[in-house]
Amino acid sequence: MHPQSPREAANGISAPVAQASSRLALLALSVAAFAIGTTEFVIMGLLPEVAADLKVSIPSAGLLVSGYALGVAAGAPVLAALTARMERRNALLLLLGLFILGNALCAVAPNYGVLMVARVVAAFCHGSFFGIGAVVASHLVPRGQAARAIALMFTGLTLANVLGVPFGTFLGQWAGWRATFMAVTGLGVVAAIAVWRLVPASPGLPSPHMGRELRVLRQPQVLLALAMTVLGFGGVFTVFTYIAPILQQVSQVSAGATGWVLILFGVGTTVGNMLGGRLADWRLMPSLSGVLVVLSLVMLAFAWTMHSTVAAIVTVFVWGVAAFATVAPLQMRVVQQASEGPHLASTLNIAAFNLGNAMGAFIGGAMIDLGLGLPSVSVAGAVVTLLGLLVTLISAALERRRAEASSVCVAGA
Repeated sequence: MHPQSPREAANGISAPVAQASSRLALLALSVAAFAIGTTEFVIMGLLPEVAADLKVSIPSAGLLVSGYALGVAAGAPVLAALTARMERRNALLLLLGLFILGNALCAVAPNYGVLMVARVVAAFCHGSFFGIGAVVASHLVPRGQAARAIALMFTGLTLANVLGVPFGTFLGQWAGWRATFMAVTGLGVVAAIAVWRLVPASPGLPSPHMGRELRVLRQPQVLLALAMTVLGFGGVFTVFTYIAPILQQVSQVSAGATGWVLILFGVGTTVGNMLGGRLADWRLMPSLSGVLVVLSLVMLAFAWTMHSTVAAIVTVFVWGVAAFATVAPLQMRVVQQASEGPHLASTLNIAAFNLGNAMGAFIGGAMIDLGLGLPSVSVAGAVVTLLGLLVTLISAALERRRAEASSVCVAGA
């Protein structure tokens, strides 16, 4: 017999009915993740167009990525506190309303400054949405499938790379970058309707107790998990922020073909995301360590393969697989270590992803400004991810030491 999820047990409903409604709820969360992922990532494909239209440099346009990421990092704890007493679905809908407002402002922004502010407004919903969504998703499925449920929600984020970013890039190149943000605003409306209709109003989750949630953040393993996310995924955005100029200036990929390469990257992220979910449910820390090693090596290799069009395209696909194979394990690690107060920790881990994104975009831009060339950006990304691997190994070693100490105490008793 298929084991019941916490939601099934709490509501006394049959397993088949609960499984069907859970799948629909996860689908709705994925639709919202698709919309949010599109607005986060599409700016990379439109960086040359935005820079030219607003008359700023490529590194300055790249700061729009950092601004969004910092908006996520700043907004996550604030909105987590403000929505703490709200029913979870209502909190998700409020956050999507903020997302819609921010993207509508992006579409009509008259200059760089207003666009930066609008990006920050749109970003404010991001951390809390994925943080709350990850906890809701893990609660909708039977025990032992939590990481896969989180990965399924994040599939919307990876599909944003397959469909949202490339077609947003095509649309922006054809009709102007503002048209892309108008389309994303429409996506936000669709996502809000899907969450309203399909996510259950009371999935058996109590409102988080902020005192308990804050106490969890004093645990060393929770703090290490957040650091793993900042550094482990930060290396990805050191490179991805500048992927359009890399492909066009170094790999000799035309502007029109850049979107197709981004589709390939998106296919890789989708494969990697689902792979990461399965690996995390199997053996979390060994799998995460191995993925970070592969990710670092791929980015290091990209510094050389980007000089060949074919080799660059192949590397971009492999890089997408490795990059997003980290997402579900990193999110699951925080939820696992903060089990007594997962809501705030889960939200802050999304902020950690975006703090890493901001840091990566800044580091990549600094490498360009120093005149070290675009290949150096990929080397820098590999170094940042290797630092994340180091933190992961430290966390695993501490966990083993604690387990050994506990077994010695039990044996002595």
